[in-house]
Amino acid sequence: MAARPGAVPVPLPVPLLVSAAREALGAGAGAGRRRRLPAARALHAAGEVLAVAAGLKPALLWDCGAAGPAELRRYLGRLREAGLAAGRLHVLGMGGSALVLRPALARARLRAVLGSRPAPLLEVSAGRRRPALCGPAEARRALRHLAALLEHLRDAEAASAEPVTASEVAAGDWNLCTVAGVLLGYPAVYTFAQGAENCLALTPLRVFTAQASCPRIKDGLRVRICSFSVPESLCAELRDVLDAWCQELKEAFSAQSDFVDLCISSEVVSLPAVAL
Repeated sequence: MAARPGAVPVPLPVPLLVSAAREALGAGAGAGRRRRLPAARALHAAGEVLAVAAGLKPALLWDCGAAGPAELRRYLGRLREAGLAAGRLHVLGMGGSALVLRPALARARLRAVLGSRPAPLLEVSAGRRRPALCGPAEARRALRHLAALLEHLRDAEAASAEPVTASEVAAGDWNLCTVAGVLLGYPAVYTFAQGAENCLALTPLRVFTAQASCPRIKDGLRVRICSFSVPESLCAELRDVLDAWCQELKEAFSAQSDFVDLCISSEVVSLPAVAL
């Protein structure tokens, strides 16, 4: 649980945060320098986990090396020993990827999307002339997958009272880009035909990025809280959900004390290829 707003968070031991991240990647004290995770990346990884623990986002997609759910669970245990996260955390294996979740926040996000506040799905399958919003019928399949994931997380949390838990969901024919986007808290998420390319190459995309400073880990450390894109051509139709996402992030930021100086920015980019 994050410190109370206005409270002074306890500084975190930098050497322990660095060694914990290196061990999660299998590059401990005996490994050569070339294999070691840079200290700056290790501290940023700790900051990303802290953003989940502080309630700034429901999940983190782990992209720091080849660590799987078992290694991540040990890593999170070390971070808890260092005092980084007092609340419950869960490692979810899904289709070869691993996500770090704050279980209650992730379940609340899924319930909202399945209930009164669905996240718009953006159809970007190859062959389309341009991205478009999905209608209710097109979104039904993705919603079934999200409902199955919600049930899985409920069962996983009920199965253990450990502070750091792990599970793996059988993703089957799920569109992992869509499911992960919802879990990560994106206000709008991409969907496309399974195994297909997308139509986003050379399409103007507005990329939103939220960053904040984390002096509790290190003065001057800037941590990326969230980053996602939406086609520029759909921004006007998505204005309400984008504004709501921005407001909710600001409210969550004001309810914690681990991060300061929130900055939300956007820019338009066009890329020759876009991987989802």
